[in-house]
Amino acid sequence: MRAPIGDFDRATPAPDCLDELTAPVAEAVRGWSGGVPADQILYVETDPRWADTAVFVEHYGSDLLERSANCVVVAGKRGGESTLAACVVLSTTRADVNGVVRRHLGVRKASFAPMDTATGETGMEYGGITPVGLPEGWPVLVDAAVVDLPYVLVGSGRRRGKLLVPGKAFAELPGAVVLEGLGRPAA
Repeated sequence: MRAPIGDFDRATPAPDCLDELTAPVAEAVRGWSGGVPADQILYVETDPRWADTAVFVEHYGSDLLERSANCVVVAGKRGGESTLAACVVLSTTRADVNGVVRRHLGVRKASFAPMDTATGETGMEYGGITPVGLPEGWPVLVDAAVVDLPYVLVGSGRRRGKLLVPGKAFAELPGAVVLEGLGRPAA
């Protein structure tokens, strides 16, 4: 199947290649429900050597620069309690952790979670974390600009491979909250 965005050799419906995904992502795809059918979530094989954004878009298609999203894990703290959440923003922006995220989570302090926390809690590889298959109960904060795109490239849970997800599907993820202004222009 041809990928709807980018220049990939092949795109495979995620339900047809569960072995290529980490366990939590495969489980989420297997149990997918909502308005967007699971077979519209596509998996594309990528080379982790080309993970840097500039090299990635040069190799897989310049249209991906405006159609890619990053999923970052944040930790919020208030009164000795910690809350983990995910933020999904376009790759051309940065998550407003100290503003929008902190206020939405109702925490005194918010910051990016340490790598070992992010990978340990999600069961995914660093550099491949995706909002599909995050732990139950996590808030998944999604920038409205992500939801507005027909398809978005995001991690697959591994550094090798990516998911192409219809933008509106991000609003259907468990724990998803769509927020205006979550992604701020990168400096």
